[in-house]
Order: sequence, then structure tokens, then C-alpha cells
Amino acid sequence: MLKDVYPFYLGSKPIEKNQDLEVFDKYTGDVAFKVALADSGDVDAAISAACDASGPMAAMAPYERQEVLNHCVRRFQERFDEFSESLCVEAGKPIRDAEGEVTRLIDTFRIAAEEAVRIEGVVHNLEISPRAKGYTGMSRRVPVGPCSFISPFNFPLNLVAHKVAPAIAAGCPFILKPASRTPVGALLIAEVLAETNLPPGAFSVLPSTRDGAKLFTTDDRLKLLSFTGSPDVGWDLKSKAGKKKVVLELGGNAACVLTEDWTEISFAIDRIIFGAYYQSGQSCVSVQRVIVHKSIYNSFKNEFVKKVKELKSGNPKDRETFIGPMITEAEAKRVESWVEEAVSDGGKLLCGGKRDGAMFEATVLEGIKRTSKLYCGEVFGPVVMLSTYSDFEDALEEVNDSEFGLQAGIFTQDLFKTQKAWNTLDVGGVIIGDVPSWRVDNMPYGGVKNSGIGREGVKYAIDDMLENRLLVIKER
Repeated sequence: MLKDVYPFYLGSKPIEKNQDLEVFDKYTGDVAFKVALADSGDVDAAISAACDASGPMAAMAPYERQEVLNHCVRRFQERFDEFSESLCVEAGKPIRDAEGEVTRLIDTFRIAAEEAVRIEGVVHNLEISPRAKGYTGMSRRVPVGPCSFISPFNFPLNLVAHKVAPAIAAGCPFILKPASRTPVGALLIAEVLAETNLPPGAFSVLPSTRDGAKLFTTDDRLKLLSFTGSPDVGWDLKSKAGKKKVVLELGGNAACVLTEDWTEISFAIDRIIFGAYYQSGQSCVSVQRVIVHKSIYNSFKNEFVKKVKELKSGNPKDRETFIGPMITEAEAKRVESWVEEAVSDGGKLLCGGKRDGAMFEATVLEGIKRTSKLYCGEVFGPVVMLSTYSDFEDALEEVNDSEFGLQAGIFTQDLFKTQKAWNTLDVGGVIIGDVPSWRVDNMPYGGVKNSGIGREGVKYAIDDMLENRLLVIKER
């Protein structure tokens, strides 16, 4: 059952220091929760606790780490409705989407539990010349040490899980700063972690202001920084991170290409609507640009716009709601201004475009100039732009005409077009027969260009949290 007030967690322990952070119901605008807010002194103490826990965390046997993760899986299943409700309230996420995210939270911890007992080493053949005769090499992977995590507002559970679960599997203590607009999900995860046999100090979950959280980035006692959020913030943090390893999962303005050989148009429309408008388009792989072959463009456009107009907006607690509120009214106003600017510059509004507080209608446009903010930037709202093409290579060029490169979707049944797209597109992942918004939690996930560096996906995140330690033995 959700509470009105939540402590933060410092060194694995709840701290009811204050109630300074107000968390709003994103649909009603009312204060839903109050959360303790950490300051720089708390962050410093949490880093010290993580350093003290490094040895005991590294010494945990793989099966012991697995037991911790399996405990989390069981408790998340038992508290499924509570976790879903927290998302619905603090993130404004429609309840069906919220339940989907809790399912992915469980999946991510389950995958991490499986990977915790698969971390293995290598035997090296060193006898490459006479001087190395009789030498044998072995390497094993060891935890890098205390990690720093900063997570965003749009997936308050699963994007926390993609940092926390791999850290536990790898044997790394961590400190986590959840987004101030949506901290409750991370604190619910902390409640469950506090029930486990993790060493004292192994984790801290600290909602805090940006000024109070500077040590998350700058402190040299931390060995890895993993940040998910906006490009401007992410690259700035990287410049200040010092010697530590940095993993960034940043923004996108994902594109879909629909080829003339694709016969299941209704399926593509349904998937693009999902990929563009679920959780009000507030996803870094939300479909933003749809590039359709000219031979099917008009029929696609007419059916697409018709179905978009039928989407239900409103209270996220209503099971029929598909589009809930954006995270703040200010963000909805920003999207509104970008749409108005694009229309005034010659773009055509096909449907939507209206705002009511933090609610923004599902919107479709065509004829948008490539120089507009709407085309170049990350909308992070329920907006899709349609365009047409004749030559497949031109469509791929349009996908690549972006400072971002996270994932792209290609609806084609042509093997050669599939290969061409995979070879040509400057993105982290190419999804054939579906939208770029598709993700399963064990796959390598991340982008290029302004979309970040490194890869998430449990196994790949674990790899970043480990380093090789070599042993060489000379025969006697």
C-alpha cells in the first residue's frame, strides 16, 4: 500500500530526515507524496558507505547475489499493484502501461539473477614465442567498485532496474539519484533491497537537488557513472566525471520507414501508433518521424490519422486511457510551441495540436521542414511527422539526417533492404518489421552520435561494471 511520506536510503538504511520534496499527481496536479531530500553531506556519506561495502560486495558468492535478486523478483511480484499505482500517480502513466513497466522491472531483475552466476574468466595462450614458453595466463572479471547512477522520470522503475540489478549481479555497491519528479518507484525498490542480505552500505537511494548531487559526478571514489536523460545534461556530466568510466543513454528522434513491399499496413499503423503515443511519447525511442513510400502514402496517412483521432486521452487510472498527462504543464507548453512554430513555417497539421494543462493531444503533421525544432530535436511528446519517399536509399538518408542515433524501425519484407538498412543506418539498433520503440531487457541497447555511449541490457551493463584481472604463472 502506498504511503504519504517516504524516507531516502543512505547506506542501506531509511533516513526520515525531512519531507522537503513534494511529488505531484501528474493528472490532478495535487501533492501525492512527500519525500525526504538528501543534501551534499548525505551524498558524501553515501559514497563513503559504498566504499566500505566494496570489499564485502565483491566477496559475495555469485549464488548469494543471485539470491538477493531472486528475493527482489518475488517481492516485486507480490507488490505488483502497489508499484503499478505509484507509476500511474507520480509519472501520469496510463495504468496498462504502468503494469507493463512493472512486468519489465521483474524481467530485468530475473535476467540479472540468471547472469549473476555466469560471470566467468578466460585462460590465455601466452606461448606465442620462445621467450613465453612455459607461461600460462588466466584472467577473471572483478567488480570495478562503487558506482553512481542517475535515472530519468519517464521509466521510474525499469530504467532504475537497468542500473541497479546489473550492479548487484556484478558485486558493485552503488548510489542512485532518481528523478525528482518521480522518486517514489526507486524508493519502493530500496524498500525491497533493505530486506535482503546485501552488506551494510551497499546501496543508497538519494533524491536530491542538482547542486546537492554534484558528487554523483565529480567524486573520484566512484568508479563508474551511468546516466540516462537529456543530451545536454549527459555530455556535461561526462566532461566533469574525471577518471571514472561513463555510460550515457540519451535522447533520440526515432524514425520508421514503411516500404512499398510491406503488405500488413494495418499492423504497421497499429504498431506506429503504439510506438509514437504510448506514455504520451515521453520515451527516447518514441516514433517521431514516419517515412512512407509514395505509392502507399495517401492510404497510409488517411487510415493513420483516423486511428490517431480515436485514441482516448484522460485519467491514467482509467483502463481505457491511452494518452495521459505529460510530466509537467511546462513540457506540454514546449511541445505546443514547437508544433505551432512548425505549422507557421509551412507544415500541415493533420490532427491534434491542442493542449489542456499538462494534457497534449495526439498530433500528426506533414510537410515539416528539416530545419525545424520539431524535426531536428527530440519532441518527447505525442507528436508524429509524416513524409514520403521514392527511393529506399533516400529514405535511409532521411533517417540518418539527425544528430541522434538510437534505434530505427523498417517495415519491409525484402531481405536485401534489411541488409542495406543494417549496413547504412547510423543507429544503435535496427528493428525490422516493428517500431524502434521495441525493446526487450536482455538485448544490447544504446545509441551513437548524440544518443549516448555504451550499452544497456543486463549482460552488457554488467560488463561495464567489471574489469579484467590477469594472473600469469611460469612453470617450474
